[in-house]
Formats: sequence, structure tokens, C-alpha cells
Amino acid sequence: MSNLKISPKALQAVYTSIQLFDTYGFHKAGIDFILQETKIAKMTFYNNFQSKERFIEICMTVQKERLKQEVRAIMYSCQHLTAADKLREIYLLHADLNSPYHLLFKAIFEIEQLYPHAYQVVLEYREWLVQEILELLSGMEIRLLKPDVDLFLFMIDGAMVQLLCGFGVPVLPLYCDSPSLFQRLNQ
Repeated sequence: MSNLKISPKALQAVYTSIQLFDTYGFHKAGIDFILQETKIAKMTFYNNFQSKERFIEICMTVQKERLKQEVRAIMYSCQHLTAADKLREIYLLHADLNSPYHLLFKAIFEIEQLYPHAYQVVLEYREWLVQEILELLSGMEIRLLKPDVDLFLFMIDGAMVQLLCGFGVPVLPLYCDSPSLFQRLNQ
């Protein structure tokens, strides 16, 4: 996002639109609705963003960078936490309808076919998160594979589905009977 150069008014439109997309979804928050809510002219919008896909791609990039900052804060600023504690904090950060991940999660289902470039931003974040978790856990004595971390990501996604269905925040299954990533972390 550091190479993204847009005016302050356009950036405000991005932040407002992120909230609109998060609340109404990508299909219901159309350009006219966004223009009405942000109070910018259509010409100004298209001069800054060229298309709705490019605009959504910028919104996804902003959310991705926000989320990466929060994950990095957990991983590198919380020195007193164990790797398992950090993993738990990362889980709780993502399994929250008010977190920046909610919009990225929503995008998985709503934009893949219509806005493939914007969807790619979501995939890049997910791959980045997997790599960060692998790095976090690389210093431990257990041998972890990418499928173990993919399972963690799927648990986050499952938690989001449960939240969207109104079931509340699921607790991490640290007590499972079968061997799992989390049991190995707590050993």
C-alpha cells in the first residue's frame, strides 16, 4: 500500500466505503450509493479509481494492511506471550465480526467471480498469514507443516461462519482428544 497515492478526499471515500462494504456487502453497496454516502462527484471518483474493481482492490489492500499491522503487533510486540498464546490472540483477532478480517472474509464469498484482482488481495493476505504463523512456530521443537497452519486458518473461517449464524465466538479446541496443532503447541 505504500505505493498507493490518492488524495485525502479519495482516501476518506475508501474508509467510508470499507464500512459500507462491511455493512451492506459488495453487491448492495454500489457506486451510486458510495457516491451518495461519501459526497464525492462521479467524475472525481473515476479520476481516482478508474473502476469499481480497482476501487474494491484498494479497499481490500487498505484492510489487508490494517490487519497485517495488528497481526505483527501480536507477533512482535507481545514478548511476554508464548507462541501458543500468540496463536490464540491471532485467532481471536480474526474470529471477530468487528475486526478488519470480517471484510476480507466477506470478500471470499462475494467478489471472486466479479472482481478477481480484488479477490487476489484476499488470497495474498491469507498466504501471508500462513507464512507468518509458520515463522512464529518455526523455533519450536515440534515439526509443523503448511497443512497444520491451513487447518488453523480454516478454524478461523469456521469461527466466522458461526459468528455470522449468531452462535457466538467459538473457543479454540485446545482440549481435543486427537493430536492437533494446538495440543502440540501446549506440550
